[in-house]
Amino acid sequence: MEETNIIWKNGEWVPWKEANVHVLTHALHYGGGAFEGIRVYETEKGPAIFRLEDHIKRLFYSAEVLKMEIPYSQEEIISVIIELIRKNGLQKGYIRPLIFYGYGKMGVNPVGCPVDCIIACWPWGAYLSHDRVDIKTSHYIRIHPKSTVIDAKLCGHYVNSILASLELRGTHYHEALLLDSEHFICEGVGENFFMVKKGTLYTPPLGEILNGITRNTVIALSDELGLTVIEKRIKSAEAYEADEAFFTGTAAEIAPIRSIDDHVLKHGEESPITLKVKQAYLDVVHGRDPAFLKYLTRVN
Repeated sequence: MEETNIIWKNGEWVPWKEANVHVLTHALHYGGGAFEGIRVYETEKGPAIFRLEDHIKRLFYSAEVLKMEIPYSQEEIISVIIELIRKNGLQKGYIRPLIFYGYGKMGVNPVGCPVDCIIACWPWGAYLSHDRVDIKTSHYIRIHPKSTVIDAKLCGHYVNSILASLELRGTHYHEALLLDSEHFICEGVGENFFMVKKGTLYTPPLGEILNGITRNTVIALSDELGLTVIEKRIKSAEAYEADEAFFTGTAAEIAPIRSIDDHVLKHGEESPITLKVKQAYLDVVHGRDPAFLKYLTRVN
């Protein structure tokens, strides 16, 4: 990955190569952390951060799930992120705030551990580098909602995604798809899922998935595009018969899906509605849609 100059850590500006933690950091052993992924985009009026307040609100919610008391307000974290972008001269890229239980005590119960906070940013292009992706259903299921707080963005949740991703090594697939315990589609390893059928968008309902901010943006855009979005549970067989499908996520943005488990979708090679959604999304994040300027936080 491409490095930048400065990382913010516990209230201090630290050179990238000096932003380290102890090997006995609690979160490193047990996954006790919460994080966000946020993008900053180039616009005609300079760099702008997409849905910054929404991301930080979710970060604080996720931290509260783990009883981590963040020693900064949401407003302070927002100000730090804006200043971090300025200090690093970043015009476009990715922002990673992370709140985690730090060094000072071992044992699964984190009570007594300090709460550490870092924010980093760096240039980052397309997360899924192919124009259209081929995906495969993982034999691992999505973490059951009664095993965790499913709508929190917690570090430990992503071991589930790591396992699903590693299944793809040596195959032609680009990303994995996770089902729930009843074999309904949940999401990708780091993305929400949509399918298109007869001009209507379908996406799994909340309850077993992350409440994605990009997912929410697509739903908000649907009215402007004259599209209907229906939240419903989706079986794999339904998805195989879809006209189109796509992933959404801060890193992935809008990623058209060509095939699912080697079933090439009816319009998987063209994806006309998906590309319509993608273009509308890109117009929003680059400040070209006046109706959604409220989603942008200017850096300069």
